[in-house]
Amino acid sequence: AGPSGLICFAALIAGIRPIMRIIIERARTTGYVAAVGPLLAAGLSILIPAFGDQSLAAVIEMQRVHSISPNQPWFDEYLRYQYLFNISVDGSLTRRFGVFVMVLCLGVCTAMMLRKGGRIPGLAAGPSRRVVGLTIGALPLLMFSPTKWTHHFGIFAGLTAVLAMMTAVAVGTKLLRSPRNRALFAAAVLFLLAVAFTGSNSYYYVSSYSVPWWDKPVSISGLGASTVLLGLTVLMLGVAAWYFFREPYTAGKEPSAKHARLLAISPLTIAAGAMVLFEVLSMAKGAVTQYPAYSVGRANVDAVLGQHCGLANDVLLETDPNASMLTPLSGSVATALSAGGATGFGPNGVASDLRADKEATATGGANTVDTSEDTAGNSAGTGGGAGQTGVNGSSVALPFGLDPATTPVMGSYGQPSPGTLTSDWYQLPDVGENATRGDIISIATAGRVRSVDKDGIVTYGQNVEVEYGTARGVDDAETDAVETLGKIAPLDIGPAPSWRNLRVPLDQIPVEANSIRLVVSDYDSKPDQWVAVTPPRVPKTQKLNDVVGSQAPVMLDWAVGLAFPCQRPFDHRVGIAEVPEYRILPDHSGALVTSAWQDHYGGGPLGWIDLLLTAQTIPSYLDNDWARDWGSIEKYTPIDPSAVPAQVDEATVQRSGTWNPGSMTMVF
Repeated sequence: AGPSGLICFAALIAGIRPIMRIIIERARTTGYVAAVGPLLAAGLSILIPAFGDQSLAAVIEMQRVHSISPNQPWFDEYLRYQYLFNISVDGSLTRRFGVFVMVLCLGVCTAMMLRKGGRIPGLAAGPSRRVVGLTIGALPLLMFSPTKWTHHFGIFAGLTAVLAMMTAVAVGTKLLRSPRNRALFAAAVLFLLAVAFTGSNSYYYVSSYSVPWWDKPVSISGLGASTVLLGLTVLMLGVAAWYFFREPYTAGKEPSAKHARLLAISPLTIAAGAMVLFEVLSMAKGAVTQYPAYSVGRANVDAVLGQHCGLANDVLLETDPNASMLTPLSGSVATALSAGGATGFGPNGVASDLRADKEATATGGANTVDTSEDTAGNSAGTGGGAGQTGVNGSSVALPFGLDPATTPVMGSYGQPSPGTLTSDWYQLPDVGENATRGDIISIATAGRVRSVDKDGIVTYGQNVEVEYGTARGVDDAETDAVETLGKIAPLDIGPAPSWRNLRVPLDQIPVEANSIRLVVSDYDSKPDQWVAVTPPRVPKTQKLNDVVGSQAPVMLDWAVGLAFPCQRPFDHRVGIAEVPEYRILPDHSGALVTSAWQDHYGGGPLGWIDLLLTAQTIPSYLDNDWARDWGSIEKYTPIDPSAVPAQVDEATVQRSGTWNPGSMTMVF
């Protein structure tokens, strides 16, 4: 979505004058045809690979299709820099540092060239000028990119490296001898670091797992790194001022050896090295903190050891949630969910619209196809609605393939008075062959639930707690036959108020506890404050890689592709798409991005997939990282079970390069 190859024109412009001089000089003896011919041949030769497997009509049609949003005009280029200063991945400190270094080096090299007659002493004049001219020319050409991602600045990586080398020469002690000017340059480097560190240490998707300061600026004990660096900037400006006022009294004096060594230190080199060290250590810290759960660092080590399927070996799928349902100690499945008392809760106390809360998105960024909007996203089957009448009289549409005939629902939606719900005790499974009772307790829940994340941030909502205890005898049908040992609040990864699975790690429940029950309360009368639950489960899981495998066609959202290298994307052949069996999505915020680009408004595959297939979310969990929203997986089922793959008749026909069989469908 970014024609960054446009910067090649900047290279042509930067080198046009010496090329013209060469052509004119050679044309005097060989003629202009011989002088210009090789240049034209070299330039036109790129058309051979460009049109080697596509026609002119196909390229024209491609350009027309590229007009689909997001397609921001050139004068919205300011958005790219606006995102660069946001607290987000697009404005992470690593991205800021690279861009700021480029701007600083460009300014220093330009100033030195203007001062030294168009060259930097010690460097070849021609190449140096062309690098500076190319960089200056490429910046405005970037305006014509239809999207305003900050990662487009990556096209300057090679140029910035050359500029940094040129800057190292320009500010070396042989050229920049004034201690005052060297102190000013050090202050400039410290200032760009200070501004860079006002951003978060963010990375996309799984790369951010347990990385320190992934969602906020770097700080220790409340003291921000940017504040410290800004203080050092002021201090270095003070040093420059001291050198400035002292200079008239030290004219002609050589600095001491120790002083000379200090002046020889390159601030930019130290800053770049420190930044690399910081990033390596932060990623290493993330890998150590996550272990044994998934991290990019651990996945890299696994790949070296031959386990190269990435996240697919850590995502656990609950393929049959009905088989994971716990059995009540007494009473029937239909009544057990409310057997301990239910006030203000009922079988149909669930809102009809369970779409996730909308999240604000910005114009022209990575996550929008229209202008500024609020976006909501749901995994398939979690958005509410009406379904079959269930075992306790509920007509609520259940998520995750839960069977209404065996799954009761109790919720507080629409109740004007405070409500409480206490379920019957449910029996936990016995210790199995693997010396565990399972990994987690899972509870399909809708509404708003009070929760505390791993950073201690509290999300307001209604209380859902799991009480655990020891049953004196499994055959004893009396509720008071269970001795309560304690209670625990389950983990909630969101999004609210959609259906999702609350989870309680079983290793947080004492081994002697063999029974659990749900205790739910709703004391907030606001219409949007309610909660609904289903009976608890202990999921029987399989690895995603074992369920999906590497042969089934999969709709891999573009954000997850690198994390699932063993899963096979659905194919396209002779213009016909293979029907996928699964879709793998990133976490909720990431799915908002990918769905917007892949839906029918964006001309993506979800346009025709939604016409052919129905989707059902499979309950899934990230092994050893139960509080993590890793993403989700959906299983596709044909709307028409009798549908079969199209019979394709192939023939070879010779056509003109301008022949067009018809316009591509951009909106389904």
